[in-house]
Amino acid sequence: MTRIRKTILVALLAIVGLIIGASNYFEINKQLDIFTNIFKEINLYYVDETQPQELMETAINSMLESLDPYTNYIRETDVEDFRIQTTGQYGGIGATIRRRDEKVLIAMPYKGFAAEKAGLKAGDVLLKIDDDSLTGLDTEDVSRLLKGSPGSSFMLTYERDGKVMRDKITREEVKLKSVPYSGMVAPNIGYIRLSSFTERASKDIIDAFETLKKEHELEGLILDLRNNPGGLLSEAINVSNIFIPKRQEVVSTRGKVKDWDRTYKTLNQPVDTDIPLVVLINQRSASASEIVSGTVQDLDRGVVLGQRSFGKGLVQQTRKLSYGAQMKITISKYHTPSGRLIQAINYAERRDDGSVSKVPDSLRMPFNTRNGRVVYDGGGIDPDISLEVQTTPKILRELVRNDYIFNYATQFQRRVNEIDEAGVFAISDEEYSNFLVFLEDKEINYETRTEKIIDELKETARDEKYFESLEIELNKLKSGFAEKKEADLMTFENDIRQQLEMEIASRYYFQEGRAAQAIRYDSEIDSAVAILSNAERYHKILTPAEEKASTE
Repeated sequence: MTRIRKTILVALLAIVGLIIGASNYFEINKQLDIFTNIFKEINLYYVDETQPQELMETAINSMLESLDPYTNYIRETDVEDFRIQTTGQYGGIGATIRRRDEKVLIAMPYKGFAAEKAGLKAGDVLLKIDDDSLTGLDTEDVSRLLKGSPGSSFMLTYERDGKVMRDKITREEVKLKSVPYSGMVAPNIGYIRLSSFTERASKDIIDAFETLKKEHELEGLILDLRNNPGGLLSEAINVSNIFIPKRQEVVSTRGKVKDWDRTYKTLNQPVDTDIPLVVLINQRSASASEIVSGTVQDLDRGVVLGQRSFGKGLVQQTRKLSYGAQMKITISKYHTPSGRLIQAINYAERRDDGSVSKVPDSLRMPFNTRNGRVVYDGGGIDPDISLEVQTTPKILRELVRNDYIFNYATQFQRRVNEIDEAGVFAISDEEYSNFLVFLEDKEINYETRTEKIIDELKETARDEKYFESLEIELNKLKSGFAEKKEADLMTFENDIRQQLEMEIASRYYFQEGRAAQAIRYDSEIDSAVAILSNAERYHKILTPAEEKASTE
């Protein structure tokens, strides 16, 4: 092709681009003009008074909901809450709160912060901040009133066991720990739980890891990312960097604006590239958790254990708007070192009813890890070793939902001054009997899957005209099951005991206590320990199928 023809082709392509761009620009302006006119007409002529701000926010949120769940409008009044989510820092009293009926109460104070220093305990009902009543407010409104500049004070009126109390509380800077617990789960195996990827995530892990190495002879480490919803992309890279070398690719992002496409590599010297590593994930491990677990898997740096992760491979960027508002917008999708896309849902393609579906397994593309193991894209991270989801008994869900376990733990703390350390503590048979007595006048209603099936069977029998002949047997079946259901408090005693012990442990040892107590009964951690305790099995998991076959 001659130089002249090349020049003509480039010019034609440029003209086409300008036409497409102009067409798109015209369409945008057209739609904005229509929307502005509709908004003006409604506010001028609609039969009832309208609230322009509410109308506009409804329009904005409806528009963004049609894209994906992570592209959000952030009002000026909500910007501070958004900052807290990303930094883990705020000015307040240091406690989680929850709503019960029309009242808001303390769910758990954080150790060492203002709430605990002031003597607040889980179960305390918040009544007033200064002279402002809190009755009827939701948790978001109360939380906003509790927060403020570090050093500022207020008078808190609260109720405990029917007694109204009033104390002055001084707000302070609260830094939420991204590592709520770390410790040893076997003689030579350490454990670190990461709850979120805030600004301190990698530093908190390094501190915990260095402490474990200093105090113990570590031969393996479990990094727990279960139920971790993600957070900062930079911290996903920094956390990965703890275990993989400098200048190693961790993630690449690709989107509409090609100038924004990036490949992110580790920048620092690693802390430990040799220690055997197991990463725990589940269906609620998302975003940054999937970057870390995907990187560990792609580089064969460790074994990923648990259930398939959530599948959020979308990257958001915060854009500043006018009047102090902000917008969190999805700008790209991320790919792990092997090149696979983790995003499981295609929000750009929707069914006629507006719903979206996950990528079917048949359409997931294969990729290879560094060792040559096959992994797949488009559906989150598939663990190297899959574990069944541990189901929660219906009765236990009902006890938690109605705050019966929470309330019993509150009463327990009022009458028992101290308990054994978390992870060792266990309630006695006598204490469990006391709990059953506590429940005697409580309403416990729940429908099991078996009951639903029996009711469906009855309806089917009626439809097919068999009910009269089967009525006695079906009623006998249901009443027999009802008797068995009444024994659920004993049938599922172990599950209920574990939940009780975790709730009680949190009253004396806070977040760390709950986590330490939970580990005691965690079968998935036991599975991770088993893998790390068997070097041959550990290395075999990280070996490609062909090599396994040739050595067997």
